[in-house]
Amino acid sequence: MKRNLKYGCIIIAGVGIMLSCKKSYLELKPAGQTLETNYYSTPAEAYAGLVAAYSALNTETGGIDNTYSNPLGPLNAASDDCVAGGGSSTDMSTWQDMNDYSLLTPATGPQGEFWGINFLGVGRSNLILSKLNGVPGLAASDLKRYTAEAKFLRAHYYFDLVRLFKNIPFYITPLTTDQLYTTKQVPPATVYAQIEADLNAAIPDLPVTIAAAENGRASQGAAKALLGKVYLYEQKWAQSATVLADVNGTPGGTSTYGYKLQANFGAIFDPANKFNSESIFEIQHTGAQNYSWGGWGTFKSNVYSQMIGARNYTGPLYYAGWGFNPITPQLVAAMKGDPRYSYTIINVDSLTKATNTSYQASYQNTGYFIQKWAPLLKYKSSTGTAELNWPNDYIEIRLADTYLMEAEALMQAGSNTGRAQQLLDAVRARVRLPSAPVSLVNIYNERRLELATEGHRWFDLVRWGQAGTVLASKNFKAGKNEILPIPLAELSNTVLVQNSGY
Repeated sequence: MKRNLKYGCIIIAGVGIMLSCKKSYLELKPAGQTLETNYYSTPAEAYAGLVAAYSALNTETGGIDNTYSNPLGPLNAASDDCVAGGGSSTDMSTWQDMNDYSLLTPATGPQGEFWGINFLGVGRSNLILSKLNGVPGLAASDLKRYTAEAKFLRAHYYFDLVRLFKNIPFYITPLTTDQLYTTKQVPPATVYAQIEADLNAAIPDLPVTIAAAENGRASQGAAKALLGKVYLYEQKWAQSATVLADVNGTPGGTSTYGYKLQANFGAIFDPANKFNSESIFEIQHTGAQNYSWGGWGTFKSNVYSQMIGARNYTGPLYYAGWGFNPITPQLVAAMKGDPRYSYTIINVDSLTKATNTSYQASYQNTGYFIQKWAPLLKYKSSTGTAELNWPNDYIEIRLADTYLMEAEALMQAGSNTGRAQQLLDAVRARVRLPSAPVSLVNIYNERRLELATEGHRWFDLVRWGQAGTVLASKNFKAGKNEILPIPLAELSNTVLVQNSGY
């Protein structure tokens, strides 16, 4: 049965789960008129439940306070790639708090969106897993695949949560009302063990390839890539390298799963080239849903494209944006002369001098803006509110990323440095850069340049133990800011304990 998740996993009435105003991560009953106890009675309803579990991946509005939510905004602001920007020091205050860690408190910051959306995904994954075995008429092949997808999704959401918060409540079945305020935090090792178990269970039952009509669904390669990444974060170097080698195949060639580096680096991010050969796990957005401000809470477009455009821009190529996440001078300097520069960074100040162009300097303006998801005029929607209908997908895991993760794991394990060299060389050769001696320092540098503004840099700095030094100018405090505070609202009448330092 081919099903397309292309337009954002729209939540069907009776399946969308309400967030408790007291505990955002609990899901006690579905919205709408159909009772959850009676709903999962057909294969179509089972599929709708799976769609709801996917939906948290590309939600653009949500979290505890139902604000605009996109992980790239605060993660880029938290790193040395970007600053927060916007209209003022209070515009998107949660992003400002990640740009200056002295402002980050349990009551202020982006933790509400990260916590609420990911636990929403956990809850929906748990719910559909609890229902699948009892759905009349569900084909055995669909049962296996849906179960595998739900386990992949649960692992994905828990991986984000344990990386961001470390000390989190943990459950793998739907919670009862009695458990509402008594669910405790567990050691991170417990969460990681479940993530590993879910992914290892999912891999055999996920498809090796995904038909175009099913783009957006998890594949075997995506689950292996995520597992390899999980092992890397746990410093299980040999296991990480082994799993990632299955994904990567021969460096520079086409892998068993059909992955291959794109010849043109810029083409990776082109909305006209979605689900290209480099894409391993891609989160979809659509510009064709005619969203308007009255549709708050339903956006499945990429509003982040609008957020990062130059403020009040007039001129060729781009649509006027809102001036968020300007590129730092440090990243500009690091990328000068690199072939990936023009596909990563827009020098708007230079545009204003060379063409009939103008823009308004945003807060913390540097004159440099993100190119990878820029609001290009050629993709501006002609219907709905243009600012809310950008089609740019987010490739969360791509092949160059897994090449560099495997190279890092091999170097850390002290094994097969020859293959690590090949992997590093393949990433550089794609953009016509010469070989560089393989070392952890060179791999770290390559990750920054290859993956700049893609949301990985902050996590990398934290896991490498470099955040305290690299982010000192942003008031990052080592031993505290490697994780976010538990949202203040989540501590009320519960047994949760705040993270140390907050």
